[in-house]
Amino acid sequence: MYLSNNSDVITLGEMDLNGLTEITLEHYIRLMSFIAVLAVMLFWEQYASKRPLVYSKSIRHLSNYGVMIIGVVLARVLMPVFPVAIAIYANQANQGLLNFLNSPFWLAFLLSFLFLDLLIYFQHRLFHRIPVFWAIHRMHHSDTELDVSSGIRFHPLEIVVSLMIKVGAIYSLGAPPIAVMTFEVVLTAASLFNHANIHIPRHIDRLLRCVLVTPDMHRVHHSIIPDEYDKNFGFNISWWDWIFRTYQDQPREGHLGMVIGLRNFRNNREMRLDSLLLQPFLSQRE
Repeated sequence: MYLSNNSDVITLGEMDLNGLTEITLEHYIRLMSFIAVLAVMLFWEQYASKRPLVYSKSIRHLSNYGVMIIGVVLARVLMPVFPVAIAIYANQANQGLLNFLNSPFWLAFLLSFLFLDLLIYFQHRLFHRIPVFWAIHRMHHSDTELDVSSGIRFHPLEIVVSLMIKVGAIYSLGAPPIAVMTFEVVLTAASLFNHANIHIPRHIDRLLRCVLVTPDMHRVHHSIIPDEYDKNFGFNISWWDWIFRTYQDQPREGHLGMVIGLRNFRNNREMRLDSLLLQPFLSQRE
């Protein structure tokens, strides 16, 4: 069982040493997995790419990685309580639905992972539907190419909002810390993988997307055509797009012929880091 028998009220500052060790371990595992997956995807892109890149890779990469660094720093300042920390707190304080139901660990782990993945799916759809959220999310879609660096190109404001949603859901659910840690590591790796400009043989892609979101599946979501970028919202598991009828198998123009990005953000000036950070406050609307 993963549940705490201690019913006393505790604060985040009163987490035991085991909880603090789990937080440190989670940061280390996420960093190591990020570096490992990034290195593999960069190598794969170099030797087996899907599409030729037209726009300057150096400008895009400098801006995309710069956005990621600023987002991480801002999130740590504004949202010091990260998902694993809130999961440990809820576990130790015996809070959340799964703690209340006294769920067995295996079931709590499985339900938590699936619930968080479904949450990300619906959050993604929400960010496409509500104008104020689309304003901060469209920076991710304005990338004129799609490669592994696109997988970390999220506006700092979107990172903070996403963390707030996730933290609230984790606390309400009472998800086991190890399930949250696993989900966070998988989510980061999946984002790098499904944005990568890599070639996967069609028959293998078909098998993979029975469960996972593949690069070919997610590339449709980055089409310049509105009714295509409103498809394939999943990040980890492909099932949600099938179940909720937002799945599109292939782009109409094919993977080599399709145009990536948004119509109103296509010149070199808008690829710079300062322009990306200011983009949510611009009046252009896609």
